[in-house]
Amino acid sequence: MPCTLEEATVGQGDYRHLVMAAAKKKATLLNSGRPGTAKATGHVAEANRVVASNRRARHDYEILETVECGIVLQGSEVKSLRAGRIALQDSYARIIDGEMWLFGVHIPPYAQANGFGAHEPDRKRKLLLHRRQIDEWMGRAQQQSLTLVPLSIYFRDGRAKVELALARGRRQYDKRHAIATRDANREAQREARAAQRDGSHR
Repeated sequence: MPCTLEEATVGQGDYRHLVMAAAKKKATLLNSGRPGTAKATGHVAEANRVVASNRRARHDYEILETVECGIVLQGSEVKSLRAGRIALQDSYARIIDGEMWLFGVHIPPYAQANGFGAHEPDRKRKLLLHRRQIDEWMGRAQQQSLTLVPLSIYFRDGRAKVELALARGRRQYDKRHAIATRDANREAQREARAAQRDGSHR
């Protein structure tokens, strides 16, 4: 049965109404997805953060070369690291039977781990490094009396990493000279910033 002009008009209005409703629903879904995207970005930023830095090592040693290592950790140790609970001040690395090991790193027990799930805070921990790199650093350390020291521990893409340095110990005179040079550089930077501010106000 053919429809009247009034029925045809109503049908077109209903169609337009459905199109507008679908467009509004699509916009709502896009807007609701934005917070999730921001949250994911924030999680990536959280995953790539420094947990601890060994400032004393940069003061006591001349850093010759650095490399990124993986580190073998227990589950409770990872949780303690994420909470920022670690001490690097007295840490160092040694090569034993062709493997790199980290000593002197204190990771306190995780508060909610006990019994079987707890870890030994001061245990030695294996570092993951290519064998070629280990052999090269072992040769240089023995020939030049160099030291292996961790400079920082951080998370990259959710995995714990160690920045390990091949370093030469400073003599007392060298330490004072390094401090004086650092202070002079900081003073020069302050003066440069002050001069730049004064120039911009003129």
